[in-house]
Amino acid sequence: MRKPISTHPFARGTSNRFGESRLGSGLSASNSNTRIVMPRTASPVAQIPPTSNHPSRMVNLGLNSERSRTTMVQRLRVQGITDERVLAAMTAVPRHLFVDEGLASRAYEDAALPIGFGQTISQPWIVARMIAAVCETQVPRKVLEVGAGCGYQAAVLAQLINEVHAIERIKGLYDLARDHLNALSLLPKIRLAYADGMLGQPSAAPFDAIIVAAAGLKIPQALLDQLTIGGRLIAPEGSTAQRLILIERISANHWRRDELESVRFVPLRAGTQS
Repeated sequence: MRKPISTHPFARGTSNRFGESRLGSGLSASNSNTRIVMPRTASPVAQIPPTSNHPSRMVNLGLNSERSRTTMVQRLRVQGITDERVLAAMTAVPRHLFVDEGLASRAYEDAALPIGFGQTISQPWIVARMIAAVCETQVPRKVLEVGAGCGYQAAVLAQLINEVHAIERIKGLYDLARDHLNALSLLPKIRLAYADGMLGQPSAAPFDAIIVAAAGLKIPQALLDQLTIGGRLIAPEGSTAQRLILIERISANHWRRDELESVRFVPLRAGTQS
């Protein structure tokens, strides 16, 4: 049962459905767009067989997309992602097409990967966790993604949401995302913009859900104002220590705030970069 909502605009909740994070293979505090995990003596993640480092096996995993995605989704289930709609969407999108060819063999690992310009494609668990959080009560009709990167998360969102708006502030990544999404015939459904994501997209607001893929010291008020009543926003918040924050708009002037897992994301920046 949820606590009564405070009259303060940010009523802090304490729920954490998935509990504290754990140390998984290949993750560390230096990774970007991943959860921060703590070692424990026993961990459900340990039930997943580690990916072989043998070159032929790695290449096979990267190129055999269907098999690799099935393995990735099985791992997500063990890690606590239970929304079958989200898992189906993750299964449908070929993640290896969104990374450099040299990293294709690592595309389905449980890790963030570099995509250039000092940015990363988010860890699969992070993508699934954020989407599942905003879809928990109902699937949004219209969603805004801030920080489109290479376009992967927008492609996953488009598998289950009718109208996806995505903003990218770095021109090189905007072009990359556009090419990836166009190759998968998703641009008619995904409305991609080169703009300052901290300002949101007022012309298309309000949104039933907003997903922010970069961490600021605080969540911009402009984004909170662009949520529908009952809408959900999920974003990392903080500098050195970051937490994943889930916000639900309760009324015109009140939002409920829940702190979730510890994470590490690239910084949220204002303006655009050509």
